Amino acid sequence: MMPPRLPVPPTQWSRRVAEPASATQIDAAWLRDHPLPVHGEGTDKDSRGHVVAIGGSRGVPGGLLLTGEAALRAGAGKVQLATIESCAIALGIAFPEAGILALGEGDDGEIDPDGIVCLSHTLELCDSVVIGPAIGSPERAGAILHALFAKLLDRQHVVIDAVAIHAIRERAETLRTYRGELVVTPNPDELASLLACADSELATDPAGSAKKAADFLQAVIVHKGGESFVASPDGEVLHYQGGGVGLATGGSGDVLAGLIAALMARGSEPFVAAAWGVWLHGEAGKRMTASMGPIGFFARELSSQVPALMQAPRLSRSLHQLATQVADVDAEQPQRS
Repeated sequence: MMPPRLPVPPTQWSRRVAEPASATQIDAAWLRDHPLPVHGEGTDKDSRGHVVAIGGSRGVPGGLLLTGEAALRAGAGKVQLATIESCAIALGIAFPEAGILALGEGDDGEIDPDGIVCLSHTLELCDSVVIGPAIGSPERAGAILHALFAKLLDRQHVVIDAVAIHAIRERAETLRTYRGELVVTPNPDELASLLACADSELATDPAGSAKKAADFLQAVIVHKGGESFVASPDGEVLHYQGGGVGLATGGSGDVLAGLIAALMARGSEPFVAAAWGVWLHGEAGKRMTASMGPIGFFARELSSQVPALMQAPRLSRSLHQLATQVADVDAEQPQRS
């Protein structure tokens, strides 16, 4: 059974702690130094990356839509959603830009893991895979992970999110030896499950907990919450102050998973994609807060902010370069007496 999910205390989202000495802030300077791929005018959709998201259930039939929309807003050229057959048509009508892959389902309304094999050809062609959004059962999620990593996934970038994270620990050795790149996006409850520790242990050292999980799985870890930490397997840790309490809402994490998957599909390294995903997600929250208020906006509204946000650091970088050039010219001018 999945451990009970406890509500996040308001103080956890409003509290601001000093930035850990071992973590680097995700800010304009870091983003300038780690730019996203630039796609020229002749680029077609296949060269901008292909994302497949696997998830959904009868209990949360629209959750996967949030992941797919976020992936397209972050620049992926092609998105396909694999979900239970009873939801497939409705999802396709709601999201005509995506391809829909209908999967078998059990009596409980969850994906039937035995039917995952039908995704074999699709997965061979894709660049990134998201596993977990809107799946309701950790047991089913575990069986889906087993089916995918046993036969169907080879070198694709993979994002594991939501309830699927609760099924990771017993499959850690398989994930550690996976030949592709892996990003895991736990909230505190999910990270505690991954590390088999109490939530209170995470609160005392969130950066260290993310680093420990990254080393354990040999994967990039996004420890998300009021403040987020991105840890790489080689021990590097980044810190983002957070996008506000409004991001503590249903579907918010599904959006983040889609952003990260798309950026990897476009060609970003997993650690860079994760950091950019966290920043875009948080800054979208800040923009929604500025326009609507600190709470009450929908997770689905975050993705619309992303295309403009992706341009902001690039513009900042251009202005920074221009300022540097002007300063160099001024320095070369003879001083007037």
